[in-house]
Amino acid sequence: MSVNTPRTPFYKDFVLIQLAVIIFLMDQFSKFLVRDLLLYRESFPATGFFRFTHTFNTGSAFGIFRDQNTPLILVSFLGIAILIMIYRSQRVPSGLLRLSLGLQIGGAFGNLVDRLRLGHVTDFMDVGAWPIFNLADASIITGLVILAWVFLVAESGEAGGPADQGGYDWCPVCDGEMLTVTGGWRCSVCGAREQLASEKSGQEWFGDRAL
Repeated sequence: MSVNTPRTPFYKDFVLIQLAVIIFLMDQFSKFLVRDLLLYRESFPATGFFRFTHTFNTGSAFGIFRDQNTPLILVSFLGIAILIMIYRSQRVPSGLLRLSLGLQIGGAFGNLVDRLRLGHVTDFMDVGAWPIFNLADASIITGLVILAWVFLVAESGEAGGPADQGGYDWCPVCDGEMLTVTGGWRCSVCGAREQLASEKSGQEWFGDRAL
């Protein structure tokens, strides 16, 4: 990966944002239909392996952490912030990572709006003996599975790439752009420098100090 590749700000990643918005709108619309068409605890069809059953949940996904609405609101904001930080940690986020974050952010906002507006989350997907869930829950779980794949499986095959050969995509001091200079790299913002010659001694140098 080139050290001069520009970083795309999160809010300018229109594919990720559009995916998150689509998931959010689908989640809210499906919950609206369930609340409008089904009475509480009513199911359609009445029997079967997969049904739509109108219920609500004061806890987290699949009914865990019941009656913890306020803490879960705070956890939702924290989780969204962490997802944005994960995005920013990547110089060029992969398509799978963007898919994962879009699913999770859209789902997180879907359930967050329910908690803020209703004090609980509307659930309706009733599959066998599985706890009743909603589209937002499914999106979050799917996104988490993809995220685990990205960091635990997909990236394991990238060992020995540019990051393992010396050099940095961005400055570890101020997060500025690292530029190629004679003998190494220098940050275009704070001037911190990595000297490639230091590889002979197994050290990395920034400024006048060894790290």
